[in-house]
This record gives sequence, structure tokens and C-alpha cells, in this order.
Amino acid sequence: MFYDTADPSRYLETFVVESWAEHLRQHERVTVAERATQERASAFQISEMPPIVSHLIYAHEAEGERIK
Repeated sequence: MFYDTADPSRYLETFVVESWAEHLRQHERVTVAERATQERASAFQISEMPPIVSHLIYAHEAEGERIK
């Protein structure tokens, strides 16, 4: 868990998984305990807007291709 030094009200949580398929499987198999934890964390949400979620994918060089 990180917070933004330019905006201390902004927090960033990161997860690293082996593949996009594994990420999707994790969404499908949420346990009761994990759901309870998510609900507890959501109780701290001040804004009426839901948190902004984004996904960052590892940028690797394919053979003969350059990262731009």
C-alpha cells in the first residue's frame, strides 16, 4: 500500500500476478473472508464516487520490437 506524496488522500494498492488469466480467476474465486475485508475497506470511502481502478500490464520488448 502506498500513498501519493502530492496528494496524501490518494492511496495505491498493488498486486502482481503471473498472467491476466490468473487475475481474472482471482476475481471469480473471492472467499467470504476476502469479501468481508473488501466491505470493511469500502466503509472508509469518503467520496460517493467508487474508487478508480486501473490495470497496468508489464511492457516487455517483443523480438525485434521497441517499447515506445
